Amino acid sequence: MSETLLTAWKAAQGRLKTGRIDSPAIDARLLLEAATGASRLDILTDPYRAVPEDQLQALDAMVERRLRREPVSRILGRKGFWKILVNVTPDVLSPRADTEVILDVILKARAERDSFTACDLGTGSGAILLALLAERPAARGVGTDVSSEALAVARENAANLDLDGRATFIRTDWAAGFADDSFDVVVSNPPYIPSGEIPGLDPEVRDHDPHLALDGGADGLDAYRALAPEIARILKPGGTYAVEIGWDQGPAVRALFEAAGLEAKIVRDLGDRDRVITNGPDPRAG
Repeated sequence: MSETLLTAWKAAQGRLKTGRIDSPAIDARLLLEAATGASRLDILTDPYRAVPEDQLQALDAMVERRLRREPVSRILGRKGFWKILVNVTPDVLSPRADTEVILDVILKARAERDSFTACDLGTGSGAILLALLAERPAARGVGTDVSSEALAVARENAANLDLDGRATFIRTDWAAGFADDSFDVVVSNPPYIPSGEIPGLDPEVRDHDPHLALDGGADGLDAYRALAPEIARILKPGGTYAVEIGWDQGPAVRALFEAAGLEAKIVRDLGDRDRVITNGPDPRAG
């Protein structure tokens, strides 16, 4: 009896569950979609569609990779973020839902028709900047990174999303080279994991995200020490910044930003953990 979309999904889900993989049902579905070309709707409405042997083999290979703790985003080469889909490679951080709090803050601060300039410091895949520009059609932005490989990914993502006319990506160290008072909005998701904690991270992160995008130095705060004065310098008067932080770094990072002359408050994520330092509105406030 040939495998169907439903039986293949259930089998993959069972293997992932046995392998103690988080979210086995979701991961199995995403891998099945990629291996077979079926959509989520196809799986729901045509569950008994036969799956050819070559597609089953492709699914099996993907499941084996996931069991070795390779993230689904790395297996597929793409990841959903906010309302966009971006390509990811070993040269960029795979975007995470926690980072979307930055978008919550900025979109509450800037109305849909607002025309403004934005800068994403340490842009990686370009996910934050591109998600923002997709929501604010009158905005333009610049993403910076020290990694030429990451910038190539960001440029490709901008082109794929038809945002390359409003997004520019340049190689520089944080905000080096920008004039004072250059941007209305500044965002960043810098490296903030203390160096000594990296070996203990989940394999999906430790082994597959670039350490350049993870390692925040001995106390995890090196990037913030560099960013705080630079954001204060390039942000226009009345502008808004939003920077991701580790769940236990709020007070320390707030002190650094206040010392740079910036208003600084902590916004929490949906898990009620400190997630973003900003001078903008709290998206959970009324």
